[in-house]
Amino acid sequence: MRNLPERKRPVHRVIILPNRPTIVFVTVCTHKRLRCLASEQAHALLNDVWLKADSWQVGRYVVMPDHVHLFAAPTDPDVDLERWVRYWKSLFSRPYQKQMPTFRWQSGYWDTTLRWFDSYDQKWEYVRLNPVRHGLVQNPQDWPYQGELNVLAWF
Repeated sequence: MRNLPERKRPVHRVIILPNRPTIVFVTVCTHKRLRCLASEQAHALLNDVWLKADSWQVGRYVVMPDHVHLFAAPTDPDVDLERWVRYWKSLFSRPYQKQMPTFRWQSGYWDTTLRWFDSYDQKWEYVRLNPVRHGLVQNPQDWPYQGELNVLAWF
């Protein structure tokens, strides 16, 4: 295995501008990339948690075995992205650890603020092909652990 340089953690500072949509692409991984999220239970629990943690709305998402990709937009300007991610990760972890005691999230997350109206569709096309690239399905629409909770519009 090659020795790859350690990636630096990104600075999480999403700037929310008035009268301009904010959509952020977020990736969250399991601790030590434990492959435990590709299940109906995890998928349903994530949906419940994201609906409860409503200071940000989740748009399109894909749940992979060891990570989650999602697009989110703020609904409460007083709750920053970092606080929201910490909140829903804890809401998910408590009940999920009852069935999987070794489960933990990796600390932190990766985020990219979308800057152009076509970025959402371009990033989504990349994300929805993730299960195909990983050899889990042949067609992206066959992956059962994906969806869209809210339509995130770029006005």
